[in-house]
Amino acid sequence: MLSWETRARRLARQLVDKGVLRSPPWQRAVEEVPRHIFVPTYYEYGPNGWRAADVSDHEATERWLDRVYSNTALFILPGGKSSSSMPGLMVRMLESLDIEDGNRVLEIGTGSGYNSALLCHHIGDHNVYSIDIEHELVSLARDRLASIGYHPTLVVGDGADGLAEYAPYDRIIATCSVPSIPWAWVQQVTIGGLILADLKLNGHIGNLALLYRYEDRAEGRFSERYGSFMAIRHSESSHSTREPSADRLHIESRATNLELPRPWENFVFWFFAHMDSALQITSYGQEMDSKTGLPGNACMIAADGSWCEIEKETRNSGSRTVWQSGPRRLWDLIEAAHERWTRLGAPGWQRFGLTVTETRQTVWLDSPSSDLSWIAQVTRW
Repeated sequence: MLSWETRARRLARQLVDKGVLRSPPWQRAVEEVPRHIFVPTYYEYGPNGWRAADVSDHEATERWLDRVYSNTALFILPGGKSSSSMPGLMVRMLESLDIEDGNRVLEIGTGSGYNSALLCHHIGDHNVYSIDIEHELVSLARDRLASIGYHPTLVVGDGADGLAEYAPYDRIIATCSVPSIPWAWVQQVTIGGLILADLKLNGHIGNLALLYRYEDRAEGRFSERYGSFMAIRHSESSHSTREPSADRLHIESRATNLELPRPWENFVFWFFAHMDSALQITSYGQEMDSKTGLPGNACMIAADGSWCEIEKETRNSGSRTVWQSGPRRLWDLIEAAHERWTRLGAPGWQRFGLTVTETRQTVWLDSPSSDLSWIAQVTRW
């Protein structure tokens, strides 16, 4: 049976080989922080619903440890409400924040406590602050951190508010996604400090953004590599959404040659299309093919009830049939956005940036002064 230390060193080496772990301090943190303390069990979803991982015998315990010391995100609450994120994603984010000795760091989303432990290992627990809305998670994380000698400041509360009583911070890292960057976070970071957060307009629409705090704003670029977290949860339910009612009358059909039957699979184009065409798509996926039992045609529904369905298989001509209806023709908008995106050189994430002020959030291409920019909707927290 391999020791946890051997497994942790093996995980660190795998992350180094993947190119996501580069700095010696973070490598030592991965090697020396026992992740299994923070994930004593994890939950998986199967035919009979959610169940905890089996650790009833030696063989099952070995499987559990193999999973814990792998580059895998693990659900730590039944129902998939919270997870211990992929270690590779976490260290990539921590390294990009360029955290220095003496920096004070606020983490939005305590989760299992593992990321807090990595921070404590590097900069000392007196410099680490973390907030989560789940009282149970905060309590468990506090006990588990204490069991290995760490005592950071952990608070139960709404992460969108930050943690003003201990501000300012040199860095803020959010391990949850937000539809817009809360101005409270900007206010609580020192000028010259950094915020790293997952901006998701909805679903997969967005990416990690690293923002530098200026006197009057926070500004920066999206990460070149995609990253994603579960959505932030609030103490109030005022942000719940209702499935739009799709107009199933006046259906139009036509052929399309766009080789993108599931546009959400190209994350950067999906983001561009929503910015450029204000798609406001709230639901998307694939219908079940009644003949094969496999995923079939792709479907999308927008907030105003507009919808489209894209045939899964191409015809001999190389085209697909598209059906659409509602106030707008969604597929027409997607095709037009794809044409503009291609004309711009099919820009990747590194060409997109974000500027956050107290009243406005602006996504731009290439430069904050670019002629090509879009105003993003600001959530009133």
